[in-house]
Amino acid sequence: MEKKSEGTLAIVWMVLIQGFLASGAVEVKPSINPAVVGDSVTLSLSPSMNVKSGSWAVGESLILTWLGDQQAVFPGHSGRAAVNVLTGALALTSVRVVDSGVYVLQSSDPDLRATASIAVFEPISNVTLRANQTKLVEFNSAAVFTCSVSSGSSLSVLWMNASSELKERDRVQLTDGNATLTILNVTRHDQGPFSCRVFNPVSNGTSDGVNLTISYGPDSMALTVNGQNTTSFLVGSNLTLLCSARCHPPAQLRWAFRGQLVNATGPLLERFSVDEEQSGPYSCLAFNSHTNMNSNITAHIMIASEFVGLVTSASTYLLLCLTLVCPHRDFVKV
Repeated sequence: MEKKSEGTLAIVWMVLIQGFLASGAVEVKPSINPAVVGDSVTLSLSPSMNVKSGSWAVGESLILTWLGDQQAVFPGHSGRAAVNVLTGALALTSVRVVDSGVYVLQSSDPDLRATASIAVFEPISNVTLRANQTKLVEFNSAAVFTCSVSSGSSLSVLWMNASSELKERDRVQLTDGNATLTILNVTRHDQGPFSCRVFNPVSNGTSDGVNLTISYGPDSMALTVNGQNTTSFLVGSNLTLLCSARCHPPAQLRWAFRGQLVNATGPLLERFSVDEEQSGPYSCLAFNSHTNMNSNITAHIMIASEFVGLVTSASTYLLLCLTLVCPHRDFVKV
């Protein structure tokens, strides 16, 4: 009677174990995940046990089956897959990107089903950045960059302008899975260097930087005389007019006096021992042959003698004497 009870308990125990195994208590653990192309990966059961028969599949494709110490490998994995007929562990060699997927172990002895996912990636090599053109005109050109690799799978791309990350916004477009960067209506601040960083879970690489040459201006012109803001000078003075403009390439500079070009080019115009006849508007004219734009700035210069300065002072003094008690009436009479 006791033996019969013991046998019944053993059967119940085995059923409970099989239900426990089938319920997901058994895990499949890859030796490497993610894996690199060419790696060897082993999928082992945890906890370890004696699996006398079963099959391995990836997705809907059978890899191999075994019964006892006999195993049969299907053509798609011939020479690259083998099972440990004692533990049911699957060994894969020289894995490929297409080997990524969900691996399923099924066994009837014991009754169990277990799964594990493997991701296989190709390492990244030779990240290259190319631009459609590198010489552009501000507000009138678009820069298009293409990032490519010699090898690599499941790629993610990050774009940089110097040390700043570029993200999609009004003038910045990312297409082709972020492999192409387009900057519309480039400005003088878009000179770079631009680079792309490519990465996947097993590797990464960064391209060399690419700089843009952007023509702009002329604008923000400035004109000084003798390094000062004043424009009034005495007869006999030497004048040095200095003109500047924000421009790339540097602007071609010409000079004009009273609207007529003078025989002078470049940022400096010099006049020595000037007289009253040289009073008037002096203009600096800037031109950029790359942008086909021009700009100008004018300074109205007054050249006067000391006598004129005295008359002006006397006139001012007389005006004061009309309203105040003048201490020097003889001077005013003059």
